[in-house]
This record gives sequence, C-alpha cells and structure tokens, in this order.
Amino acid sequence: MGLIKKFRIKSYKKEENIVQLKNISVFYNKRQILDNLNLKIYKQEILGMLGPNGVGKSTIFNLITGLKDPNHGEVIIGGVNCTKFPINERFTKFKLALVPQYGGLIQDLSLIDNLKLVGEIHINEKELRHQKINKLISQFEFESLLKIKAKHLSGGQKKKLVIAMALINDPKILLLDEPFAALDILTIKMLQETILNLQSTEEISIVICDHQARDLLNCVDRAIILSNGRIIAAGSPNEVISDKVAKHEYFGDEFNIN
Repeated sequence: MGLIKKFRIKSYKKEENIVQLKNISVFYNKRQILDNLNLKIYKQEILGMLGPNGVGKSTIFNLITGLKDPNHGEVIIGGVNCTKFPINERFTKFKLALVPQYGGLIQDLSLIDNLKLVGEIHINEKELRHQKINKLISQFEFESLLKIKAKHLSGGQKKKLVIAMALINDPKILLLDEPFAALDILTIKMLQETILNLQSTEEISIVICDHQARDLLNCVDRAIILSNGRIIAAGSPNEVISDKVAKHEYFGDEFNIN
C-alpha cells in the first residue's frame, strides 16, 4: 500500500502545543518503564507511537488520561499542569477521548442504541443529542447498520462505531489504542481514511499507538519510536524509518512504507 496521507504538517508553532509530558519517569514494581521522557503533542496533528512490547506506549496513554500517575514529572494539557487531576476531570475539562484496543461498546445493544447510550451520558439537551447522533450516522455511513447488534458487526464496523461513540463529546484529543489490530487490508485502508477525515473536518489532535508500523506510518504527520523508556527517534515517517538508531532498535534494515 502506498502513502495515502495527502499532506503532512511540516512545522508547529510553540503555542499550538496541546499536550506535554515533561521529564516523565514511571516505574512498575521497581521496573522503570519511562525514563525522563519529554513529549509534545501538537494541535491538529496525527502522531504515531511505535516500539516493542512493554516499552511504554500504553503507559503514555494512561498518563494522559490519568489512569497512571508519574513517579516523576508533569502532565500538561492545554497549558495546565493536570498531573494530579482525576480521570473524569481530564476527560471533561480537556475534551479527551480514548478508543481502546478491545471493547468500548455493549455487544448486545444495537449500533444506534450504543450511540444513544453514550449520547445520554454526555449531552443533556435532547434535540442537541439527536442532532449529534444523526451527524455521526451520516459521517460514518451507518444508515444500513442501525438496528444490528454490535456483536454481529464486522471488526471494522465495530472499530468505526467505537470511534463514533468517542466523538459524541466533541473531543479535542483522540487517543487510538491499536486501531489496526486484527483487521484486513481493505478495512485498514478505510479506517486510515476515517482518521484523516477526522483530522481535517473535526480539527482534533489524534494519537495512534499500534504494532502495525506500516499502517500507522501511512496516516500520521509525525511519529516517535520508543525503546528502553526513551524516545530514540522522532519526525516524519520517512525521517524515522531512515534513522540509524530506529533501524537498529526497531525497524531493521529492510523496512519501508511503500
């Protein structure tokens, strides 16, 4: 599959920083996961995170959402140090949304009922809730699937539904955990196009963590490679796959994205 990203954001102004992890160190049972890590996520960019298992990718998501507190360092969202903020306050005040690798929907409810359930949680005003759900139905082309129970949807349809549910609250930051896992080639391409459309139409920052390196690099503006608790390479997809350290630690010599 060739590159599908039609444009890449070349540079970012300092004031467009929307999330910052500052001097972050994290330990699990005395094992160090992140080692004085510094990371900035910029407004309306698609950032990809790659690295071996256990390197800290999911930990970064947990730090942003508040599921994990750092042992050292600060989590800054929208210019506010929210290191001690609880999970619910981060999601509501800073408009976070997380699409987990597994789950995220109720299998015995229909597609429309899953959307309505989340809508009732986030939107009190009935007419506004109705408008938002109808917009998502049109945006994701769900019209023919509304009455189908989630457990009978395909893998790609389930993933699109969970993303749509995450968008109910109009997030500014969308975290996607392993969105391409266990999907076929055509479904992955559809999902990549969905992600690109979200960037342009919803103007949100999207962070993708996945082991499918080629699929991830085909739809991000910038990528980071993690190894031994640190960022060993960062830049455009072509820059990171050309990085000597990243080749040695993660990609190997033969990897390409074309």
